[in-house]
Amino acid sequence: MAESAPLPPGRQKKKSMTEREKKLLIVDDEKHTRDGLRASFEEHYEVYVAGDIEGAMAIMETEMPDVLLTDLRLGQEDGMDLTVRALKLPHPPICIIMTAYGSVDTAVEAMKAGAYDFVTKPINLDRLELLVRRALRERATQKENVELKRKVENRFRMESLLGSSGIMEEVFQTIRQVAPSRATVLIQGESGTGKELAAHAIHTLSPRANHRFVAVHCAALPGTLLESELFGHEKGAFTGATERRMGRFEQAAKGTLFLDEIGEIDQTTQVKILRVLGEREFERIGGTQTLQADVRIVAATNKDLRQLVAEGKFREDLFFRLNVVQITMPPLRDRKEDIPLLAQSFLKVSAEENGKPFRELTPEALEAMIHYQWPGNVRELRAAIEHGVVMSSSSQIGLRNLPEALRAGNKGNPLKGESVREAPPDTGLNLQETERSLILRALDASGGNRTAAAKKLGMSRRTLHRRLQEFQNLSNLDNKMASD
Repeated sequence: MAESAPLPPGRQKKKSMTEREKKLLIVDDEKHTRDGLRASFEEHYEVYVAGDIEGAMAIMETEMPDVLLTDLRLGQEDGMDLTVRALKLPHPPICIIMTAYGSVDTAVEAMKAGAYDFVTKPINLDRLELLVRRALRERATQKENVELKRKVENRFRMESLLGSSGIMEEVFQTIRQVAPSRATVLIQGESGTGKELAAHAIHTLSPRANHRFVAVHCAALPGTLLESELFGHEKGAFTGATERRMGRFEQAAKGTLFLDEIGEIDQTTQVKILRVLGEREFERIGGTQTLQADVRIVAATNKDLRQLVAEGKFREDLFFRLNVVQITMPPLRDRKEDIPLLAQSFLKVSAEENGKPFRELTPEALEAMIHYQWPGNVRELRAAIEHGVVMSSSSQIGLRNLPEALRAGNKGNPLKGESVREAPPDTGLNLQETERSLILRALDASGGNRTAAAKKLGMSRRTLHRRLQEFQNLSNLDNKMASD
């Protein structure tokens, strides 16, 4: 039995859009209870009522209510069964159970199965209304957090972690696998390779994503200040400590603490971090109270920590504590097949940020980028793209618009002295066409040898083969696909 509950015309009140959007389904086999609850809620919610499971399911499948308020006993039926079925729907409602005192244990079981809460009869309407509002607020917060997480994930896909090369796919797979765990992670790589972005991605994909991500750049602080920054201090702990200060371990409670350039910390701080990793506790400087550290540590370095251990500059026990899972961010020169994708992403973002129309890279400019060694890695690439956007006054970014380092690196034959055809004219090809042009030239210069062509292009032979398969419908490429 299902009943909708429109208000009589004389009783309708103007509601906000938010209130009108919230739907409440009341399920009870006693009509006077249904009517009483409907009267209590219909001023602020769109209320539906049903007297049995069949009627309730019909309403939920068509109206998708936000809240299900059901009695635990529905005549010969069980409200527990209704709750379980409701929670399996594609858009499950918040489930609140009504029960007599003697059935509280069963209501608790319903909560274990996924119900939000329960109320006992006789029902306190004020408490029930507060409970419904609180449940809806929490649901709204959860949706906001999911949306924020999606935006954050999209942001990082648009930044340095963008890539389709085999070496980056391995990085992505490791991040996805380690993120849900509690394991400490050590990220290694040259400056500019995206170590902090990788740490952000680990946090974003972890169960700690709704709590803070706190970053500490260890190389920027001397030892005494770093210790205070990490662990905090009590008032009067040292000269200038005029008040208690919370450290980064406390700020990152239940979240993630990112320690960048971990190889720069002194021995005293190393010992304290080792204790946190081992015992999950610490004290503020000058304090006696032991504090718990519910925090996940992700560390990063551009140095060889094993070498520092061998030189006695880094504790071996701390290295092993940090190096539970290791991720190595590859330099850009080792994944040049990602340059067109990265360049296009940065170009779009930079053009929007600088208020300029979307621009294209000329084949000459992209070729210079592919053959440049990028000592500053992805960070340098992004800066070069922004330089091009700012300096270009046409609809394209050409070689002349790029920084001097790239122009100088492109002097002479770009394909390492091999004989190649003259570069195609500056026609503003899109990146896919530019990549095809470069592959054609490399194959031509290599006499059709794919291995040699891949080496010239700075990509793996497997990636080149994949690109060739993508271009196989182009007739002018078929004649150049000679076997090795």
